[in-house]
Amino acid sequence: MSTDRDVPFRGFDPHDKVRIARRRLPHWRQSGVSYFITFRLADSLPQPLLRQWRHERGIWRRLHPQPWNTDEQREYEGRFVGRIQEWLDSGIGACYLRRPEVRAEVEGCLMQFEGKRYDIDAFVLMPNHVHAVIKPAPGYELSRLLQAIKGISANRCNKLLKCKSTFWMDESL
Repeated sequence: MSTDRDVPFRGFDPHDKVRIARRRLPHWRQSGVSYFITFRLADSLPQPLLRQWRHERGIWRRLHPQPWNTDEQREYEGRFVGRIQEWLDSGIGACYLRRPEVRAEVEGCLMQFEGKRYDIDAFVLMPNHVHAVIKPAPGYELSRLLQAIKGISANRCNKLLKCKSTFWMDESL
């Protein structure tokens, strides 16, 4: 879905100042740019599958300490990055975003501060995840904006679904 407004897209500028923060993944931040974001429902990866994946990845990393050569990098990406992306995109889980009333809540939360705290160029709600192109307004941090969008939508959706479980996945792997 696109918004009704023309939102100028500004991509990452390799010559401009960059701030890098890290949790499980590095997050590159640059003032005035648009970000392509994805966030997923918490049950998009069943915990037993995730534990198995982490166990296998741990063994592989012990057997292949960094720095990796090209073949090792390719093997790692195929075994671990590619496989987890396949699982994430396969529609595992309850896929609550298939339900019109849940989709409407998430869409409402995405659009609540559009044009004020951020600009959304486009977004799409998939059965178990959301993609969006978002540009924070000056003075707003992407991480805080996403925290608010996800927090409010999780509360509203859990109320609709009559459950108290974790709604959104904490962070990508």
